[in-house]
Amino acid sequence: MAAAVQRGTMGPLVGAIDQGTSSSRFLVFNANTAELLSHHQVELKQKFPKEGWVEQDAKEILQSVYECVEKTCEKLKQLNIDINNIKGIGISNQRETTVVWDKTTGEPLYDAIVWLDLRTQSTVDKLLKKIPGHDKSFFKGKTGLPLTTYFSAVKVRWLMDNVEEVRQAVKEERALFGTIDSWLIWSLTGGKDGGVHCTDVTNACRTMLFNIHTLDWDAELCKFFGVPKGILPEVRSSSEIYGPMIAGALSGVPISGCLGDQSAALVGQMCFKTGQAKNTYGTGCFLLCNTGHKPALSEHGLLTTVAYKMGRDQPACYALEGSVAIAGAVVRWLRDNLGIANSSKEVEMIAAEVGSSHGCYFVPAFSGLYAPYWEPTARGIICGLTQFTNKKHIAYAALEAVCFQAREILDAMNKDCGIPLSQLQVDGGMTNNKILMQLQADILCIPVVKPSMPETSALGAAMAAGAAEGVGVWSLNPDDLTAVTCERFEPQISSEESESRYAKWKKAVRKSMGWETSEPHTGGETSIFCSLPLGFFVMSSLLMLIGAKYISGKA
Repeated sequence: MAAAVQRGTMGPLVGAIDQGTSSSRFLVFNANTAELLSHHQVELKQKFPKEGWVEQDAKEILQSVYECVEKTCEKLKQLNIDINNIKGIGISNQRETTVVWDKTTGEPLYDAIVWLDLRTQSTVDKLLKKIPGHDKSFFKGKTGLPLTTYFSAVKVRWLMDNVEEVRQAVKEERALFGTIDSWLIWSLTGGKDGGVHCTDVTNACRTMLFNIHTLDWDAELCKFFGVPKGILPEVRSSSEIYGPMIAGALSGVPISGCLGDQSAALVGQMCFKTGQAKNTYGTGCFLLCNTGHKPALSEHGLLTTVAYKMGRDQPACYALEGSVAIAGAVVRWLRDNLGIANSSKEVEMIAAEVGSSHGCYFVPAFSGLYAPYWEPTARGIICGLTQFTNKKHIAYAALEAVCFQAREILDAMNKDCGIPLSQLQVDGGMTNNKILMQLQADILCIPVVKPSMPETSALGAAMAAGAAEGVGVWSLNPDDLTAVTCERFEPQISSEESESRYAKWKKAVRKSMGWETSEPHTGGETSIFCSLPLGFFVMSSLLMLIGAKYISGKA
């Protein structure tokens, strides 16, 4: 890095706010070389006030972003890098997570409801009764999405139905709604004193209020969900100047790029051609395939989403997406809920020690099953336990579960696209786990290709920001883009063994379904087996089968 400065090759810089479910980060890239120069990260708390509820403090998220920006700028100064060379800032954000705030005070009216939250199942059930045939795919032609707890419209509806402060603010026209990108842009560009209330097409299309053909809010959808259009942000492209930062070390620098995290990773992986795909392993797992300028509807449980729109006058590109709710979150669960390991690295180490799950299969359906099933009644199970099973096998089964879920999505993607992928491009924090990457290649029976610089979501946001009209320091011409060096993982087991293990996994998935027969958070009746969390059964089984020493980590 220092050598680059001495050679005088340091060109214009672009910053990227990467706001995820687990942490916030600010990263700064050299626009000429795509080299990551410095970054800072702050971990975030998640709240679980009731079973199936997941919340975050929107003000904590905002403060973490401010902290990351300031700390990164301090690090750059220590490296003798002039922060005045930062010409634009992009945002990559967790999608669907919903915030409603008061535009007169700037205060959130309730905690942010996180994308994988399940409290809205009763809201979904009520809305389905209004649809002919109770068809959850009724609006798929307009939105590309099924009606589930995942998307923002039902979260807004729940807030309006259950939080008096939100209901009153909407009535008095004080309320603003946004996904995390909107909350950040509004706050960073002035907040109650003139902040810009906008979103981009990649985030808007995850609300179920947005028409993916007209690329704007849809009056029929707003009426169906009962969400007034006046609280919605203006929809903009993914690459344009939205407004300047108004405080801190980068005051005056324009925010000029915005992409939902999975679209940002698609851009960062440079999947600009039809048929190119990437899989991101974060809290969840998301496989996107670029389908070009026309939206393609899936017949196998995938979502149709807007991939990006690189400028006001540029056409939108679309993607097919397979979404898995629980990927990295299962490792965090092993650490925080079961105490099987103290870190994600330790999970990798103990899994490597056994090199097999020994017939143990883990379906982490903590928030039901997303693609390709969209089955809210599913819950997590661990099966195939014997007296030989120990915590190391469960750790291995958890990693294997991430890979099996990706396999299910890839199978659906291949059926929809008609041309099977010959390799899978991957990114995200979990790709640092070499056991996981080798497992993924083995289970998919195709090579897995990981870029040497895994920060692809942040890179995609930086590319969008740097390419914006009025910033213009980053070329998105494929011929001008820097080639990325990659690490390649080849399959090391036979396709017969892979298929056998996959068939067992599918059997376990079938057993995970139907555990919840009613919405569990309203006091409605559910069997004891539905209402008790997976952790209770895991702990009981482990105590009986392998002894308390394995739980305490003394084995």
